[in-house]
Amino acid sequence: MATPASDTLDPLLRDLLAWLSRCDRPYAEVMDAWRTSCPRLPVWEEANDRGLVSRNRIDGAAMIGLTEAGRLLLRQEDGVRSAAGFGF
Repeated sequence: MATPASDTLDPLLRDLLAWLSRCDRPYAEVMDAWRTSCPRLPVWEEANDRGLVSRNRIDGAAMIGLTEAGRLLLRQEDGVRSAAGFGF
């Protein structure tokens, strides 16, 4: 059963994953866009805790991308939306 916190956090988590699915992003860009000091919306922290994002060095720069678990979660969500008639 979903909790009120997950009802709020999960859609934001999917937004983060969808944003990262387009391309790996520099760590600083991800922090500018997704870090929060709000303890009720720890989107970046939750993505890390669930193992959905990866941090790699490319040409000396810290880059953030999706793990296989993150890609799988997005595919599952896409399938649910398509099955429900929300093909967006």
